Parts: sequence; structure tokens; C-alpha cells
Amino acid sequence: MITVLVVDDDFRVARIHSAFVDRVEGFRTIGVANTGQEALRLAVALVPDLILLDLYLPDVFGLDVLNRMRVAGVEGDAIVISAANESGTVERAVKLGVVNYLLKPFTQADLVTRLQQYQATRTARRPATLSDQAAVDQLLGRSDGGRGEPLPKGLSPETAESILTALASAGVELSAQECADAVGIARVSARRYLEFYAGRGTVSVSLRYGARGRPERRYAILAQTQ
Repeated sequence: MITVLVVDDDFRVARIHSAFVDRVEGFRTIGVANTGQEALRLAVALVPDLILLDLYLPDVFGLDVLNRMRVAGVEGDAIVISAANESGTVERAVKLGVVNYLLKPFTQADLVTRLQQYQATRTARRPATLSDQAAVDQLLGRSDGGRGEPLPKGLSPETAESILTALASAGVELSAQECADAVGIARVSARRYLEFYAGRGTVSVSLRYGARGRPERRYAILAQTQ
């Protein structure tokens, strides 16, 4: 079951979004927040798998709230649901690891589609060890000589390739820190690449629960589907 925290400044809209979520098989709303401070408190206390995040909150801008969540150790994914359509805002959301961005107004079907897309990326599939560089290049979308889907602004093809190569070479799930250590970059940078590829369905994400503390996100290469 994918647990969801709904964040929206309008309590009536938040209630509607929550109802939409609960109608999708495999999802359950565990909290609703109408302010940034409340969202941060609930995210830390409830540890949701997914945060549906409005940006125009009465006290703190939504992306600033998400950044505070990350600083506080909240690892849940986020889907932005907002009327904010400025390119700079969308780019910043991507840099913070947002897995999808849905513009208001939208229909129930629009939200259900995004939730199902997210659910698909979390579906447990056996990780595959890639046999050679060509297989890694195919996953990177570079089998056509580098004309694949461009990376978001701020992400480099060289580092992206190193990230996927590290995952493929390991043959097992890695944390963002382990991947960062293998490539020689900061953990927050590694997580940006990993979450980008998780959103594309190239990398799977699972949670490892320890004896105490919050679950650790683990990443693995997925087999290329035909």
C-alpha cells in the first residue's frame, strides 16, 4: 500500500484530492495538511511514501517546504499539484526530485493517471545486471548515438552514465549514498539522478526498514522491456 500525504491550502480541495487518492487501488491517504508547517510536521511524523504537494501555501512556498522535508530526512516522493507554470519553478521542482508535476485545474482522471504511473515505477521487478556498455547506453537512451531524451537542466550525461554503470556493476540495490561513493559525487546529487531515472522507469525504488529511524531508499537497474 502506497501511503500519501495530501498538502493543499484549501481544505475543501485537499479533501477532494484525498478522496481521489483513496479511490485508486493500492493508495491510501494517511494525512492532510493545509499549511507548510503542518505539512512538514506530518511528513516527519507519518513518513509517507508519496506527497501530493500544492505550492501556493499560506505560510511557506511548497518547494521550500519540500526542501525542509529533505533536510529533516523525509525521503518520500513528491508530485506537485499546482497552478504554478513558470519554467523556473518546474526546473527547481525537478532538481528537488519531484517525480511528476500536474497543473491545476485537472480532472480526476489526470490525477489517477499520474498515480498509476508512479505506482508502476515502484512495482517490484527483479533487477538485472547489464552485460556490457552497450546495454547501459541503451538504458540511457543513447543507442541512437546520443539523441535520446535530454536530461533535465543541471544533470550531465557523463555523470548520468556513471550512475547507471555503478548500479549495473553492483548487481544489487544501492542507496543514494552508496551510489554517490561509487561515482565520487555528493549524496544529494546522486539522488537527483536516481530519482530522475526512477521516474522514467529505468531504475526501481524500494524501501529498507532498519531497527530504528526512517526507511532507506534503495535503487536498482531494471531490465529493458521490449
